[in-house]
Amino acid sequence: MTNEEETAAEPAALFDEIRDEAGRVLVGNREILEGLSIALLSRGHVLLEGIPGVAKTTIATLFARTLGLDHRRIQMTPDLLPADVTGSRIYRARTGDFDLQRGPIFSNIVVVDEINRATPKTQSALLEAMQEGQVTIEGETHDLPTPFMVVATQNPIEMEGTFTLPEAQRDRFLSKLRVDVPDRALETQLLDAFDEHPERGPDTVDPVVAPDAIVAARRTVDDVFLQSSVRDYILDIVEGTRTSSDVVYGASPRAAISLLRASKARAAIRGRSYVIPDDPKALAERVLAHRLVLSTDAELSDVAPRTVVRDVLNGVTPPDVNDGAGPTADVRDGTESTAVGDGAGSLDDID
Repeated sequence: MTNEEETAAEPAALFDEIRDEAGRVLVGNREILEGLSIALLSRGHVLLEGIPGVAKTTIATLFARTLGLDHRRIQMTPDLLPADVTGSRIYRARTGDFDLQRGPIFSNIVVVDEINRATPKTQSALLEAMQEGQVTIEGETHDLPTPFMVVATQNPIEMEGTFTLPEAQRDRFLSKLRVDVPDRALETQLLDAFDEHPERGPDTVDPVVAPDAIVAARRTVDDVFLQSSVRDYILDIVEGTRTSSDVVYGASPRAAISLLRASKARAAIRGRSYVIPDDPKALAERVLAHRLVLSTDAELSDVAPRTVVRDVLNGVTPPDVNDGAGPTADVRDGTESTAVGDGAGSLDDID
């Protein structure tokens, strides 16, 4: 691997490449691109939610194109069948054999547009793929390409002709990212950009990340150091969602693993080889809120899942990673690194 390739394999450099290239078309939404990059490096999937016209599909397609990976888009509709997603065996009269016709799920990045327009039966076709990286077609299991990632979009305000995602489906998504309407200043930049270059679109960006760099960056994320006190902080946050009076079912063990992996990826993207409490604190809402099942009283009182997570964060004391210990010994290679930041800031300080 050349020096240039080694640099690109670093998570921070990889994210910079993605952000800069996507920025040729995308105005704002840096946090969304970071969230997608965190999920990619954490081997997770992302649900993008926002009203029509805020560029959910454009963001997903831009992200896929910058990666240099094979990507497919599935437009979900009520009449779509599971076989339309996974594929099926087709009889060939000329040979007398049944050939495997692979569906669009056989791709590195799968953009599932308006996922809640598909029936639960079709949505369930994604469960095995998202959890195990494989699909079963007529009793035969087929591995999906590596890396594999689902980026799904949904509209939260349109209920007619849609089907609510079941808990098992929501739990497969590492994070749920909200794409909001831009403020006046950002929308002014958007109009100016498209007035000057009306041909702007996802097809105008180039692949800037090699598949090998993604694999190497994932290994770097795996090696990020997690201090036991920060691990316990993650467990305290997850447990807090389970004991909240507003929740019937809190975050699952899968959610705890997702928060741990995402925290490592965020640390690596920000150039650190260790996790600090600010990492899980900043990610908790987007990783945990969509998984919670609220009580009837909470729903009738219009309590939002993200409010529950914020209340949990306010009730859990983050650890002081330097409390009486000074530099933290890195058990991976025997070196020492000073962990900065104690996560004690308010939620308003989270970027």
